[in-house]
Amino acid sequence: MMKHLGRAAALAGLLISLWLVWREDPRAVLSALRAAGAGLVLAALAHLLPMVANACDWRSLIRGANRPSFGRMMHLVWVRESVNSMLPVARIGGELVAFRMFKRWGVRPSTAVASTIVDMQLTLISQLMFTMVGIGFLFANAQSGALRLAGQLAWGVVALTPLLLLFGLVQHANPFERITRVANNMTSGKLTALVGQSAQIDQSIKVIWRRRAVVLRYLFFWQPLQCVLTSLEIWLALYFLGARVTLVEAIVIESLIQAVSSAAFFVPGGLGVQEGAFVLIGGALGLDPATCLALAAARRIRDLLMFVPGLIAWQLFEASGNARPHAAPHRVGAGLAKQRSGVADVNRGGERR
Repeated sequence: MMKHLGRAAALAGLLISLWLVWREDPRAVLSALRAAGAGLVLAALAHLLPMVANACDWRSLIRGANRPSFGRMMHLVWVRESVNSMLPVARIGGELVAFRMFKRWGVRPSTAVASTIVDMQLTLISQLMFTMVGIGFLFANAQSGALRLAGQLAWGVVALTPLLLLFGLVQHANPFERITRVANNMTSGKLTALVGQSAQIDQSIKVIWRRRAVVLRYLFFWQPLQCVLTSLEIWLALYFLGARVTLVEAIVIESLIQAVSSAAFFVPGGLGVQEGAFVLIGGALGLDPATCLALAAARRIRDLLMFVPGLIAWQLFEASGNARPHAAPHRVGAGLAKQRSGVADVNRGGERR
């Protein structure tokens, strides 16, 4: 059911995107893209910078000998973003893939789940703050026609804030242990082992939150840096498209685009939704529709260059894991053969003596 819904949403989004381009003069959009040329490739590759910041902040939540290397965290961030951005997985499919990768690399399950959950919450908090900055800028500086858009976004933030606070409070109430205890009682004690593992996850989450210096550094250094670096993509793309905006305006565009894309999580790649958001938000800042649609196309170039290869890397990772169990019997068999050969040699030596 969800697969068909995702496909239908993707098709509808694609039709909306094509309609927006057709309505706003396709020749003007294509002309802007041709003029930008290879500059849009540079803007797309600039996404590596926020990925570096994300790998560093997420890695800081994990401590101990089994903390993954920076290279592995970059791989994990790349795959997670690719899955969440390109597939209809409600923005949590990437986290499930990340858990599998953590597990393969030897990270304790409780540590992997705890770091992923805290990373999600801190990212949501930072995105909320980022969105509020964008809304405040629209109220203060945008044209009068944008006030309605800013008001709608503000109401969305107001509705989201209590849910985010509730999510934070629940983490400190041992939710995993409580849920598994209930399930264990319902199954007559068949999930006893899971109760202990769930308690470890709850404890690991609390340990991360107690490291206040790490949490504050995440919220007030790494996440703002990541937001600014992501906005640099917007600024570069607009620069090559011939639109001169300030970095602050690029931050406003990126913050509000992220909020709209998160709300449209059920649409693969935000097709149609993202294009419409660029037209509305860019128009509120004085950009013409053709430039806004060219900017949306530049974001699609990033998806093709960064996230489609990320999906391929994920599939290769899964394939390598599936191949490993088949290789193990051969290694075991070879080891047994060597042992038998050694025993036979010893016996022969004894017979000669």
